Amino acid sequence: MIASVNQISLLKPDDWHLHLRDGKILKGVLSHTADVFCRAIIMPNLDPPITTISQAQEYKKRIIQSIPEGVSFTPLMTAYLTDDMPAEVLERGFREGVFHGAKLYPANVTTNSSYGVTDISKVDNLFETMERIGMPLLIHGEVTDFNVDVFDREAVFIERHLEPLLRRFSSLKVVLEHITTIDAIDFVENSEFDIAATITPHHLHINRNAMFNGGLRSDFYCLPTAKREIHRIALRQAATSGKPCFFLGTDSAPHTRSFKESSCGCAGIFNAPFALESYLKVFEEENALDRFEAFSSINGATFYGLPLNTERITLVKKNISVPQMIDVGLDGDPNDFVKPFHSGETLGWAVRGFSEMGE
Repeated sequence: MIASVNQISLLKPDDWHLHLRDGKILKGVLSHTADVFCRAIIMPNLDPPITTISQAQEYKKRIIQSIPEGVSFTPLMTAYLTDDMPAEVLERGFREGVFHGAKLYPANVTTNSSYGVTDISKVDNLFETMERIGMPLLIHGEVTDFNVDVFDREAVFIERHLEPLLRRFSSLKVVLEHITTIDAIDFVENSEFDIAATITPHHLHINRNAMFNGGLRSDFYCLPTAKREIHRIALRQAATSGKPCFFLGTDSAPHTRSFKESSCGCAGIFNAPFALESYLKVFEEENALDRFEAFSSINGATFYGLPLNTERITLVKKNISVPQMIDVGLDGDPNDFVKPFHSGETLGWAVRGFSEMGE
């Protein structure tokens, strides 16, 4: 990484956890990622989910057709694990380069997860296949037991399911996604297994108080939820540590206003428009700018066994205002607006060439 007081140049980063949705909203959100990131691991939790090779291929085509002209961006597709998924689908999809990983959603753990795995022990045949072929397992690591406090569900998942899973399949390559707790940090960085973790920008900036500041703030509701301040501080230390087991994964998850502002608001934070600037703010505050390139551009590719990007991107010191809303339907309909993370705030870094939204 090349850095000075006023600018930073680094290898173009990748997003190792991204929700793009489908249809009109896909076209409206994709440019916010494709303009900055070279590649992204695409989440398969559509409705219906991506469970077959042909579904992944067709979804990839729709994504590619939505990439802005002149922009180079590669979507990396994943499979959605179900109780009855044939192991040969995973193996063939991985060997043919269609699937770059498979996502484990415990049933009903988050958005569009009702098709997910109901009992992890019942899909050992899938884990056995993935371990044998070196296919990464991407995990939303929470239990769904209603009797477990929502703020404890990640820690309980690690103890109840993840550690026993890795004891059974000790060579399985695992990404514990969007970690939120000291428990997850300790497990990943001290593990004897082949495991890494992604960290989102919003979990580095907010604790659980954000959801209740002056009222019920659904725009800060995500799953896993933000936790206590001690966990946020620990996450910042992990992300900026330079340790190769931690890397960038935004978990950017857009929901239009009707889905966020309701009596049962959806989980998800749309951080893609200013994700890199958001992360960089944290690294600057933690005096770790020299470690930002590893976190954003090196560690994830290395873990996935993919080549590093060769193109570079430059961020410059510049105050930039985050808009209150972004139109992802692109036709001015208020129902197609999404509130971005850092809405209404000013960030101190900008990707070179960025034209401030709303100017």
